[in-house]
Amino acid sequence: MTGGIDRLPGEIRACRICVERPAGKPLPHEPRPVAVLSAKARILICGQAPGTRVHASGIPFDDPSGDRLRDWMGIDRTVFYDADRIAVLPMGFCFPGHDAKGGDLPPRRECAPAWRDRAMSAMPQIELLLAIGQYAQAWHLRGQQRSSLTSTVSAWREFLAAGEKPAVLPLPHPSWRNNGWLRKNPWFEEELVTELRRRVAALV
Repeated sequence: MTGGIDRLPGEIRACRICVERPAGKPLPHEPRPVAVLSAKARILICGQAPGTRVHASGIPFDDPSGDRLRDWMGIDRTVFYDADRIAVLPMGFCFPGHDAKGGDLPPRRECAPAWRDRAMSAMPQIELLLAIGQYAQAWHLRGQQRSSLTSTVSAWREFLAAGEKPAVLPLPHPSWRNNGWLRKNPWFEEELVTELRRRVAALV
């Protein structure tokens, strides 16, 4: 890694802001920040926050959601985990814990303000940003997101046509919890995933 990105991964791995200066309830476990920064990758994946399996392994998208995301992108694990081709920057670097229903809590509020602009500035070569879920979409679409995730994702052509760099492509979370959404919105896999695979193939 070169330039402004050389020390940043180590600083992120050492981050304890959600323990030392928590915005809300303290983190329910020791921090284990998960992110992959790159001085060469042209694709950046921006999800919500690690789940339990990723917290345990320290490897981003090392779970069934990752398998589905890789299928959407049309790449295998070898390409996905090549930091010269794919970078990963979740909205929250640490697993936030579970809510009362057993789902994951939202990304920690401390994380993005502390790290996100600096990390994005350190990767000016990124050409395609995959904004997974409403938190990533709200941050990276800067007020251009729609009133719901479905309406935001369905407007994907408008966001790509805006000519911004990086181009932002909104996606639903690839979790099994969204199986019903995928069945109700067949255009996603028929149209958006086709364009996603085309762009990924051109950039990796």
